[in-house]
Amino acid sequence: MVAGLLGRKGAARIALMPAEVLVALNEGRVPTVNLNEFLALDLGRLIRCVARDIGLPPDADRITDTIAMLGAFRPVKRHEHVARALYDLTSVRMDRDAIAHRLATHPSDVARGWATQWIMFSDMPLQGKLHSVRRFATDPHFGVREMAWMAVRDEVRAGLDEALALLEPWAHDGDENIRRFASELTRPRGVWCAPIEALKAQPWRALPLLEPLKFDPSRYVRNSVANWLNDASKSQPQWVDEVCRRWGREAPGPECDHIVRRACRTMRA
Repeated sequence: MVAGLLGRKGAARIALMPAEVLVALNEGRVPTVNLNEFLALDLGRLIRCVARDIGLPPDADRITDTIAMLGAFRPVKRHEHVARALYDLTSVRMDRDAIAHRLATHPSDVARGWATQWIMFSDMPLQGKLHSVRRFATDPHFGVREMAWMAVRDEVRAGLDEALALLEPWAHDGDENIRRFASELTRPRGVWCAPIEALKAQPWRALPLLEPLKFDPSRYVRNSVANWLNDASKSQPQWVDEVCRRWGREAPGPECDHIVRRACRTMRA
C-alpha cells in the first residue's frame, strides 16, 4: 500500500486529500509531497508514531505535554517544540546515537526535519554542526533541505566571518544541493528566519561565497543566488547593480543572465 502512494501528486486542496494518504502521512509511513499535505498533518498523532518507531515511549509525559501546547504556536515553531521533546527524552538514554540515526533516516520527511533540529539544540561548535547537517542538506526531500539550513542559521548570524570561511568550499562542491545550501543559509534577509543584519549592511563580505556560483549549471543554485542578491538589493542596491554588471561582463551566457535578471527584479520594479 505504501509503495503505491509514493509516486502520487499532492492534492490541490486539503479537502481533496484521499483518506489513505492522510493516514499514511500521520503514521509517518510516507513523505509529504506538497504544502497542503504538510499543513494537513495531525502532529499529535505523528509525533507518537515517530516516537514509537525510533524507540521512545509514545505516551511519555514530555510528549503529551508538548502535544497539548502546540496550538499556541505558529507552524514552524510547533515543529521545533516537537523536535525538542524528542531530543530531551533521549538525554538519559544510552542508545541516544541509535535513536538519532533512526530519526535521521525515518521515512517521514517531517521526522527527518526534526532530526535536523537536534543539531540546533546541541552544543557543538559551528564546524561540527555544519559537518552534521551536511547529510540533511542533500536529503532527497525539499522540506528537509530547508530545515537543514535553518538549523544552523543562528550560529551563522553569531559568527559570520567563521561561517563564511567554512562555507567557501561548499560553494565549489560537486553536489548542487551543497552549493545551494551555502547560498541559502547566508541570505541577508532569508525566509522564515531572522535577517543577518551584517550582510544587509555589508553584503560584499559574502562575495567570495557567491563568486563561484555566478554561472552555476544548476537552476536550483542560480535561483538561490539570485534571491540572495535580491535580498541585498533592498539595502545596498548600488552594490548589487555593480556586481550584476560585472558578472554580465565576466560570465556572459544564459546561466549568469538568469541570475542577473532575477537578482534585479526589486530594483527594476
